[in-house]
Amino acid sequence: MSTELNAPDLATARERLRELIVELAVVRGKVTLASGIDADYYVDLRRITLHHEASRLVGQVMLGMLDDAGVRFDAAGGLTMGADPVGHAIMRTAGDRGRAIDTFVVRKAQKSYGMGRQVEGPSVEGRDVVVVEDTSTTGGSALTAVEALQKAGANVVAVAIIVDRATGAKERIEETAGVPCLYAYGKDELGLD
Repeated sequence: MSTELNAPDLATARERLRELIVELAVVRGKVTLASGIDADYYVDLRRITLHHEASRLVGQVMLGMLDDAGVRFDAAGGLTMGADPVGHAIMRTAGDRGRAIDTFVVRKAQKSYGMGRQVEGPSVEGRDVVVVEDTSTTGGSALTAVEALQKAGANVVAVAIIVDRATGAKERIEETAGVPCLYAYGKDELGLD
């Protein structure tokens, strides 16, 4: 039984998620981002991806965006920690719709103990995967994940980001990784221009 969202429902979910991002995640003021770049605002998307209402919307919006773009994939995830709840939201939404999409976690570095893996979760070897990210400034985290996944034998088919800061990450990812980089919201949609 499929419970796919129709276009009006997806549009409603997208607008509600945008409202929650503006209300809960946009923090104004001087801040140094993970990339080391200084900014006049911070979009703290963990306040969204870990929120009881917003998390479900993240899954709906991100899966809808990927489906609309024709991206077919078996698993979604990225560099821990920002990508973890995004991958889980997509997996949960897909499962609610009767689709089998796994998630995975990419460590910043390969473990030196246990099984010594950098990519955790169900095997990604030979599978089509999407790298997800909450937001990106330089594309560095997504590219680290892409590299680790390729080493693990995955076929990275796209990168998907909730919020694009319009700082060149999309272009850098597409040029370096050779895959499309999609984003759900631009900074202009969040009143950050």
